[in-house]
Amino acid sequence: MKIKRIPKSVNRGAPSGFVISLLVHAAAFTLAGLLVVFTVHQKEEKKFVPPKPVDRPKMKLKKPKVKVKKSAKPKSTTRIVTKVKRADMPDIQLPEMSGMGDGLGGGLGGFEIMPDLGELTLLGSSQTIGNDLEGTFYDFNRDRRGGYISMDGDNWQRGVHNFMRRGWRSSTLSKYYRAPKKIYTTCLVIPPVLSSIAPSAFGDKDAAGVYWMVHYKGQIAHKEGITFRFRAVGDGFIGVRVNGEMVLATEWTHIDTGLSNMDGAITGNLWESDSADSRKYVMGNSRAVVGSWITLTPGEAQDIDIAIGDQGGQAAAMLAVEVEGVEYEKNSQGGPILPAFKTARITRDLMDIIYKDLVEDELSLTIGPVFNDFGAPGSGPEPGSPKPEETVTAADPDPAKGATSAMRTWNLSNSKPVEAELVTVMAGQAVLKNQKGKTVKVPFDRLNEKDREFIELSIPPKFDINFTKNSTQRLFKSRQERIEPRPPQTLSNYGVRVKQTGSGKYNHELQIEMYAIGKERLGDQYILLDRQKTAFTPTVANKRSHEFISERTVVLDNYEVDAEPRGEKYAGYLVTITDKRGKVIAVDTSSQWLVDHIENLKKQKAGNYIDKTCSRVLPTRPPKTRY
Repeated sequence: MKIKRIPKSVNRGAPSGFVISLLVHAAAFTLAGLLVVFTVHQKEEKKFVPPKPVDRPKMKLKKPKVKVKKSAKPKSTTRIVTKVKRADMPDIQLPEMSGMGDGLGGGLGGFEIMPDLGELTLLGSSQTIGNDLEGTFYDFNRDRRGGYISMDGDNWQRGVHNFMRRGWRSSTLSKYYRAPKKIYTTCLVIPPVLSSIAPSAFGDKDAAGVYWMVHYKGQIAHKEGITFRFRAVGDGFIGVRVNGEMVLATEWTHIDTGLSNMDGAITGNLWESDSADSRKYVMGNSRAVVGSWITLTPGEAQDIDIAIGDQGGQAAAMLAVEVEGVEYEKNSQGGPILPAFKTARITRDLMDIIYKDLVEDELSLTIGPVFNDFGAPGSGPEPGSPKPEETVTAADPDPAKGATSAMRTWNLSNSKPVEAELVTVMAGQAVLKNQKGKTVKVPFDRLNEKDREFIELSIPPKFDINFTKNSTQRLFKSRQERIEPRPPQTLSNYGVRVKQTGSGKYNHELQIEMYAIGKERLGDQYILLDRQKTAFTPTVANKRSHEFISERTVVLDNYEVDAEPRGEKYAGYLVTITDKRGKVIAVDTSSQWLVDHIENLKKQKAGNYIDKTCSRVLPTRPPKTRY
């Protein structure tokens, strides 16, 4: 038998399996020891350290600009450089201009970002003051995404009726377009105007204004408590509810017959007036409906909802207040001249906007309660009335601002100071005349820097001034066959070009102020359409010239309401150049009365109505021709 030999172990006298077993156990014990060490050793608690602030680059946002195609340049107006008396401003006729498309053609229903967030309209402003009503605009011509849908008068009336019948819930109008922009108002006095004013106020400046609705929401309160009722007219309709209860609803009614062409399709079965004075007196272009009595306890706020809307053409929404137990002045109809509903005193700027379309003695903007819990509830003096002209006391004359004939001290090199007046400048020499009438020529190099500056300011170069007017017409087309297209508008940007024509250096900054003047079509008052200021220093680099175009686009309307002209037209301009002393050194104007009353003109802002003394006045109001 053959005996198998066992191989020698790696370690002396120990078999290989045993050695391997020892190595495995040793490794296990080592790993266990490490685990024990890491388990027992307590880690230091981590502390939160905020990250360093990230320096985020900021983008400078610019106001959006509406690009319009410029028309041919109109003929320049007659300019008055010297004081020449003229009876009236020239009525500038614009040439034929191209249109601007189909109105509601592009984008998401034609809505655009409004460039001026503080723009004031009859329906409200983009800025809230806290105690106002928030308005939301609905366009029944478009679906919720802005696409056009088929709409007619019956469907519009049915949609509005369902909205009020079902609790004024916005969800009932979810299939129609809702403008993203909100506006805020403290009163609701919209005399008869073009229906397009509503979508325009909410950002759609190209709309014709057909089949729309505005829903206002807010709260009313009275500091002392009050019992009152509303009187209102609405074309096409107006509805009011307080604390969820209808207190007034009416559609347009014909002044002569008192009948509505809608036959109650909007407001029927929702509310009825119990007053004998309902639909008795004319307000705007309809007969006013008298609402239900409402009582507000002192300081307790109540929810209020107001809905207005129209189906095209002419629109109106006027809401007045009748306080229980108060006697009001009577108008020519024998009815009361009631105060406008308001949650704040009506400002002078808003008065201008309302009065140009509001017939006298139909409604008062200056009396009556204010429906908030922190203002004076009673009537008071006319708010926003022009303040008495302040007396301006002339300051002591500054020698540096004196005329060229004023005596002053001249500090000549290598000579005693001289008391003299500047006569003129000839061939690089100043001609001076002393108190005894003796003239002397002094080279410029003998004058100090202050004297040389005085000469430059006293004898400025001549400037050529050109007032500019870039105008175009915006045309509109109606998408509804039975609705007349909206009247065109004139859009204008005014500016000025100035160029030094006299020789010589003039290294001093000049202030250029431009005034664009308009005139109302209904009456004889003027309007400050635009007012801008710019500055430049005549240098070789700018060819001693400067051109400025105002970013303010002035919109001039031309339309009629009941055969009465409305809107504005361009009427003239004034441009002044003032040096660093505040002295006017050049004037260019279309009418001398602007120059004669420039101090009054400087007190006005764009949009103000003025007379020929450049004092602020109210616009001409429509005549009482409806009754």
